[in-house]
Amino acid sequence: MRDAIQQIAWPDAARQAAFERWIAGIAPRHGLDIESLEPASADASFRRYLRLASADAGSLIVMDAPPLLEDVRPFLHVAGLIAAAGLHAPRVLEADIGHGFLLLSDLGRTLYLDALQAAAPAEADGLMRAALGALLHWQQAVPAAALPPFDEALLARELALFPDWCVQREFGVSWGAAERAAWAGICRLLVDSALAQPVVAVHADWMPRNLMLVPGKGATTPGILDFQDAVAGPITYDLASLLRDAFLSWDEAQELDWAVRWWQQARTAGLPVDADFGEFWRALEWMGLQRHLKVLGIFCRLKHRDGKTRYVQDLPRFFGYAHRVAWRYSPLRPLVRLLEPLSGAAVRAGYTF
Repeated sequence: MRDAIQQIAWPDAARQAAFERWIAGIAPRHGLDIESLEPASADASFRRYLRLASADAGSLIVMDAPPLLEDVRPFLHVAGLIAAAGLHAPRVLEADIGHGFLLLSDLGRTLYLDALQAAAPAEADGLMRAALGALLHWQQAVPAAALPPFDEALLARELALFPDWCVQREFGVSWGAAERAAWAGICRLLVDSALAQPVVAVHADWMPRNLMLVPGKGATTPGILDFQDAVAGPITYDLASLLRDAFLSWDEAQELDWAVRWWQQARTAGLPVDADFGEFWRALEWMGLQRHLKVLGIFCRLKHRDGKTRYVQDLPRFFGYAHRVAWRYSPLRPLVRLLEPLSGAAVRAGYTF
């Protein structure tokens, strides 16, 4: 047993020993082959995932979430909500909350992101429609009241990541009084727009990297990952996340086609979307802008604080999203003047737009 576990990097001997005790205790109940233990994936947080063979299930996943850095309780809570809603996500088979170890069912190895990047247009359309359908199911069946609120304080904290980590830390740009005033005005507009929307359950990262093609389920039933940050918030948030993804972009005509389809289905299902699609689309674009400014900050923080440099490769995608929306709506135009110096600095730093 120790050979496979020792091949995994551990932050300290105490955590490795805790894992060895836990996995040895649960192995007989699930037919685990501990010697098959191998890395499965890591994400932008401090969590990581390991895969190992199971005589009962083929393979299972271990979540390793150091409790001083990650709390597994929100994951457990939302996993229960998803199961009750009849959606497909990893099932929690074992949990050591104190040490941050979970044993989960394995949804396979094919991310929606990988499938979409390899797909022909017709196949990609089918995958995206399935993701839209699952999102509609999520918003209908997961109770928003059971989730923490995506309130003004959280929206503001997210927006603050942009000047702190992208503007100052990544590009070394200092804003004067005029720029700070313009930024405050933009933040007020975006927060007010978000808070004016109907409230539903929000996954908060509903994008192809967090959806799975599950063996035996087909494309119509995507598996759902990374749901522990779910909140009760604006109805357009998850749709904006899906259509304007961190790692994959579509032309605007395609975005609009999928957005209209979802909007029509949502109205039929009785979800509280605006009866005017034009106003719905504006709210979606403004919500997406809030998210994209946040992500610009997060990706830079991942580089400078956490040493995860690969994420900043996608900064140009987010500058493009943000510039397009800011230019389109006159109340947001002051943001263009804040973005342009950063885009120039990004080119000088070697980013490709």
